[in-house]
Amino acid sequence: MRGLAVDDIHKSFGPTTALAGVSFDVYTGEILAVLGPSGCGKSTLLSIIAGLEAPDRGIVRWDGNDLASAPPHRRSFGLMFQDFALFPHMNVAENVAFGLDSSPGSYPISNHGEKGQGIGVSPQKLDGKQKRERVTEMLELVGLPGFERRDVNTLSGGEQQRVALARSIAPHPRLLMLDAPLGSLDRNLRERLTGDLRQILRSLRQTAIYVTHDQEEAFTIADRVVVMRAGCVEQTGTPQEIYNHPASPFVASFIGLTNLVEGTGTPEGIETAIGMFPNPQRIAGPVIVLVRPEGARLAEHESCSLEGIVVERSFRGRSYRLALEVQGLRLAFDLPTAASVPDEGQPVQICLEGEGAVQVFQKL
Repeated sequence: MRGLAVDDIHKSFGPTTALAGVSFDVYTGEILAVLGPSGCGKSTLLSIIAGLEAPDRGIVRWDGNDLASAPPHRRSFGLMFQDFALFPHMNVAENVAFGLDSSPGSYPISNHGEKGQGIGVSPQKLDGKQKRERVTEMLELVGLPGFERRDVNTLSGGEQQRVALARSIAPHPRLLMLDAPLGSLDRNLRERLTGDLRQILRSLRQTAIYVTHDQEEAFTIADRVVVMRAGCVEQTGTPQEIYNHPASPFVASFIGLTNLVEGTGTPEGIETAIGMFPNPQRIAGPVIVLVRPEGARLAEHESCSLEGIVVERSFRGRSYRLALEVQGLRLAFDLPTAASVPDEGQPVQICLEGEGAVQVFQKL
């Protein structure tokens, strides 16, 4: 299970703190997503793991060995960027074979990927036949069989990104880092490639770090997720753990749980502008209440906890997303399409169901 260990990494650029004590592990064969907004330190973290930047403090280890003295081309790590970074004068096969043709120590190093995939992986020397077989194997794996002689300039964005992935995994890096690899693609294409990418990485048992600001991508691809904020780790867990039990209002909001209401904890319950909620943890003082969008149903004949006006409704296939104005606050709920959802401008009563419908955070 040993793999990558990132231990108490600090990094500043002048007065700006990029990383402030970041720690996590990536186990062998695991896909770990690093999720966070722009400027939270994700790319700086990758540069330090890759050896392109040195930390001010902290240690990066692989299988327990400190990598501080290992230059990028000796770490056997691969790095894939969102801008494809394909060589326009090479065909598909030549692009994929590029990493296999580079000897240790001569692989181009680039902070932005304009000279290749970024980090040399010290590939085992292969003869011509073995290289051709590896290229063919990689193209079949990424769903591009028979593309060897294709001009990369004639490929679609999704096809180019598959070629970039094939090139990244061809030398069998022990760790593959993907820096927002689908960020330049349109949403429909991103959604299609996200599932394919996980399947490819899992089939290879490839240890990987996937950096993104898109929580849907992170949850779809990763076995575990690290949520970052302002250079710090806010929460680490499986996608299910993070969605069901966000560690803070920031995490909740960032993953799309935006029904956050300020309140006050008392022995009788949580007092808020939209009503009273249970307080089983006996939290006292200022709090923030998360009202989960899926933890609600329309009232039938009973009196329910929330009354509001429908200000927006949208059909989402399996559900309706209903935006309500409740006591001057805008809250969103997901209701099954079988429900008789009122029109915009109409009053509605919402019942919250189960203990999981509400989560309370102490306001710091």
